[in-house]
Amino acid sequence: MKLEGQHTFQAPRDVVFARMTDPGELASCIPGCEQLEPEGGGRYKATLKLGIAAIRGTYQGYVAMRDVQPPERYVLAVEGSGAPGYVKGEGALDFVAQGDQTLVTWKGDAEVGGTIAATGQRIIGGVANMLVGQFFKCMEKRLAGG
Repeated sequence: MKLEGQHTFQAPRDVVFARMTDPGELASCIPGCEQLEPEGGGRYKATLKLGIAAIRGTYQGYVAMRDVQPPERYVLAVEGSGAPGYVKGEGALDFVAQGDQTLVTWKGDAEVGGTIAATGQRIIGGVANMLVGQFFKCMEKRLAGG
């Protein structure tokens, strides 16, 4: 499934980029992220607890930052598998300075398989957009000092 959107932050581009590439900030704001341990090279071992519809599960996998070009863009990849199936996604984030604000646009793909996909196929897109929204609202709050 394709995902794309944008979010405007009330902070300068270098500050937004720094926060959105900081592993601690990512761990705090990626929905369901319970653990993020560095493995080197921008890759982190991750434990994610997610659910779609009535199917919930814990996924072991990784979060990785690639093609990092400060403060303009990077690619964020997430992959995990668990009893209910697997989740896999990758998205490019672009950071555009607009005065004291920063416009972040993202475009990517997400894939869900196994029981979780079979049960919640009709609502996966809505859930994915909701999770992305939660991530950006969390980052916005953290940038505001909350």
